[in-house]
Amino acid sequence: MANNTKNVMIVGVGGQGSLLASKLLGALLTDEGYDVKVSEVHGMSQRGGSVVTYVRYGEKVYSPIITEGEADFIVSFEKLEAARYAGCLRKGGKIIVNAQSIDPMPVIIGNAAYPEDILEELKGKGLFVDDIDAYGLAVEAGNGKSTNIVLMGRLAKYFDIPYEKWIEAIKKQVKPQFVDINIKAFELGYNF
Repeated sequence: MANNTKNVMIVGVGGQGSLLASKLLGALLTDEGYDVKVSEVHGMSQRGGSVVTYVRYGEKVYSPIITEGEADFIVSFEKLEAARYAGCLRKGGKIIVNAQSIDPMPVIIGNAAYPEDILEELKGKGLFVDDIDAYGLAVEAGNGKSTNIVLMGRLAKYFDIPYEKWIEAIKKQVKPQFVDINIKAFELGYNF
């Protein structure tokens, strides 16, 4: 790879495991010899607020931040977060989205309605949207909390990094008692 920096945004709601996903991706890319910068931006993450993580990698990366129109990939743990950050996608970029709806606080307290047809609207704008029932696959793997790893499995399909390297990264980043479930979750996302 020339000095061609690639940008991945991982967006979700607090408590969904986006930080583990970014740590896993960052470690994998570092092991592959890339210069990697990972930056986390928290909203009210512990209360179900928006969480954004930037993973930038290449020959030499100078800044950890991804701005509008720069993301090669957006991995969204929830549909509304995909819509919220779609403007950050570069032309030709891809959004991988968990087709799950998690009501934000304004919806929970009755001040707003959850928008309908989010994925159709994104596709209608000409964006590449790879929607997957990551939560359903995580439950199938044995734990709904492995939604993050299902999404990493889906992301892996778009990388030229061998499957085995992703599995090694999972073994290094996940607590030993959760490795088997997370490998199954990764496989389900990868083979979806």
